[in-house]
Amino acid sequence: MNSNSDLFDPRTEMDSDYARGASSSSDGDFGFAFNDSNFSDRLLRIEIMGSPSECRLDGEGCTSIVDWARHRKRRREDIKKENALDLTLGAEEQILGCNQPDMDDGLGLEDQDEEAEAMVEEASGDEAANSNESSWSMDCSTVLRVKTLHISSPILAAKSPFFYKLFSNGMRESEQRHVTLRINASEEAALMELLNFMYSNTLSVATAPALLDVLMAADKFEVASCMRYCSRLLRNMPMTPESALLYLDLPSSVLMAEAVQPLTDAARQYLAVRYKDITKFQDEVMALPLAGIESILASDDLQIASEDAVYDFVLKWARSQYPKLEERREVLGSHLARFIRFPYMTCRKLKKVLTCNDFDHEVASKLVLEALFFKAEAPHRQRSLAAEESATLNRRFVERAYKYRPVKVVEFELPRQQCVVYLDLKREECANLFPSGRVYSQAFHLGGQGFFLSAHCNMDQQSSFHCFGLFLGMQEKGSVSFAVDYEFAARIKPTEEFVSKYKGNYTFTGGKAVGYRNLFAIPLGFFHGRRQYLLHKWRPPP
Repeated sequence: MNSNSDLFDPRTEMDSDYARGASSSSDGDFGFAFNDSNFSDRLLRIEIMGSPSECRLDGEGCTSIVDWARHRKRRREDIKKENALDLTLGAEEQILGCNQPDMDDGLGLEDQDEEAEAMVEEASGDEAANSNESSWSMDCSTVLRVKTLHISSPILAAKSPFFYKLFSNGMRESEQRHVTLRINASEEAALMELLNFMYSNTLSVATAPALLDVLMAADKFEVASCMRYCSRLLRNMPMTPESALLYLDLPSSVLMAEAVQPLTDAARQYLAVRYKDITKFQDEVMALPLAGIESILASDDLQIASEDAVYDFVLKWARSQYPKLEERREVLGSHLARFIRFPYMTCRKLKKVLTCNDFDHEVASKLVLEALFFKAEAPHRQRSLAAEESATLNRRFVERAYKYRPVKVVEFELPRQQCVVYLDLKREECANLFPSGRVYSQAFHLGGQGFFLSAHCNMDQQSSFHCFGLFLGMQEKGSVSFAVDYEFAARIKPTEEFVSKYKGNYTFTGGKAVGYRNLFAIPLGFFHGRRQYLLHKWRPPP
């Protein structure tokens, strides 16, 4: 069956004899029958309406996707200002006002099926007088021109639930030969392309602005196959930040979301890849709208120092884009919080989340509590939780590709300040150390000083083989002097006990580090296919 077929689309159940008789029309090329009286049973009268604010087609004069977006924004603003006039029905023919405002004006299509059915009913005098309240009404002050086409109702009904309902509702209007549609001049070219597609399964336009116009028309008339066709063509075009954001800003009706999902997925992926290192595009990223920020934050491959940095960036962006506290809280709580992976934030930063005024206190408490429970889980349980969420949109337990490796820290105040730091290195991380790589941990604190771990691939000077080295460093440099007692312990398998390797005391000065070049006293190649578990204890000397 043709991939553009609509009749057997699972979203549209058509069980009548009329639909079954029309099924074959959805599979072939019937372009020869378009506007041919010999192959038509209806006459479609298209009234092209105009107003001072609409004197050209959407795509006309638009040489780029940016021009198209700007022009549509002006159109939306103009439509909001215009007063919708009466939509009248002729005595002998039905008139359908199909120029509803763009769905991104806030008029969703959740009840699209009911609205389409209501449109084919004959309105009474009172209903016609009040029809300006309908989202399908329009400014009918100026008729620029009229087009008349010969159409085949089985072909159109097979492609579109909208036309199927129009031609098969069992009412008097469904038996009439003449049907009239009223559209804006800005939709004329797109509608003609759409009607031709319903016969031939092809389009004559190839530019992004024109394809977007056809896509919008296909959404209004529920031609899912055309929406998928336009989506595929747009997806094969070179993507830009402007076009990606425009695709994510398309109307969000249920039909649209399903038919254009591959296009919006490609747009999100493009933004995630382009801005994976947000530090290189700070100005650009800070200017992105909410949809763009969500696409970037959803990525596992975000190249950033730590989840603490993600949290700081989100707060900075939200404060810039939403100066009002109530709006900012709503956006953070309803949209952005789910993209921050709180379980991988440090405990010091989680404490700040609880006192952050930008988050609702109840929301902040829930997020922090969930993060702490995750941190308390054993490593194998953490991996299990991450695996369960890896196939879902909510990936709060999935670790990103941080520049600095997360650690688990247990702090003690008595009998004296000390901490136990757990560093879990994956197999691929160990493999990537060869021949001269390094892995740095995120910072942790003891006695008010910041520390970090550094795993190296070293050359054993005695045996001349590559080995695993681990070092403890202090963040502060210069004249700061800080003495600690330390102990290094490690294990290769999670079922094993930690084995103490080295212990001692050291005074940090001038950014120096302490550690061991061959922690396991075996070649690094031994760890290929294995996971290392390292435990380190530090405390200030008495």
